[in-house]
Amino acid sequence: MKSDVLPASPLNKSARPRVIVFERSGRWAAALRRVLARELALRETRSLAECEAELREAPESFLVVELTATNLGGVLELLTCVGAEYRWARIAVVAERSVAAGELTACEWTMREAGAIHFVTSPRQAAELARLAERHAALVPRPKRSLAVQVWDSLPWPEAASS
Repeated sequence: MKSDVLPASPLNKSARPRVIVFERSGRWAAALRRVLARELALRETRSLAECEAELREAPESFLVVELTATNLGGVLELLTCVGAEYRWARIAVVAERSVAAGELTACEWTMREAGAIHFVTSPRQAAELARLAERHAALVPRPKRSLAVQVWDSLPWPEAASS
């Protein structure tokens, strides 16, 4: 991943902040769904390219990125690019405890230095991630909107209201 893959984007006025989960298994996303506020959309991705596409669509999102022995370089590049290109995006890094107990334990502080705001090793800590994501979404500045747009955005079915 290079900086030209993640182009600089201004705050997307039409997309709401969302939680983007990049992982292979779906365990972290399932754990987050149980504790995440309903109004915060969760998107699952299985590749860094999918994760980047979701981020381009909603550049103020909260990303949860799984660290494995095989994607260490890609995650570091993503952290670096997101920190430089997406002012409002935040990333939490997750790793399985069995993986983190090995050589990746030393990587926690490298991930934090590269821009990760949190590092978690168990899906049982999903409530912490959800709290961070909800706080992040609440702090993202909202653009000025007309009354009609505010009404549409407050409807309980946002995907149907925007189409």
